[in-house]
Amino acid sequence: MLLPKGCQPGPAQLAWLGDAVWELHQRRGLVAHEGTIQELHKRAVALVRAEAQSEALAKLEPLLNAEELDWVRRGRNACGRGPRRGDPSVYGRASGFETMVGWLYLNQPERLQQLFHQLDLG
Repeated sequence: MLLPKGCQPGPAQLAWLGDAVWELHQRRGLVAHEGTIQELHKRAVALVRAEAQSEALAKLEPLLNAEELDWVRRGRNACGRGPRRGDPSVYGRASGFETMVGWLYLNQPERLQQLFHQLDLG
């Protein structure tokens, strides 16, 4: 674990971290593409939106173990309603995805890379 012993972040903190990890993963994939910074930013924003995170979770769900699914559930339950205009179920699934990503980043980075690789394959 990358945190001091005894430090146990909750689902909201893990989702916050997971969001950053997911965005960095997407940016790392985009940096090799040609385009202006504005174009790359626009593509990155599309890839890190709640809808894209919810779709990523749908692709990974059959591959997740019980502990990973539990972190998805915890994140989904802790997220609240979400933005007024968005679909609450999409926002909840995205929050669950972010929470799981944050937890894996801290506790099982090799597993996180395996899952990211599965998503990169399509």
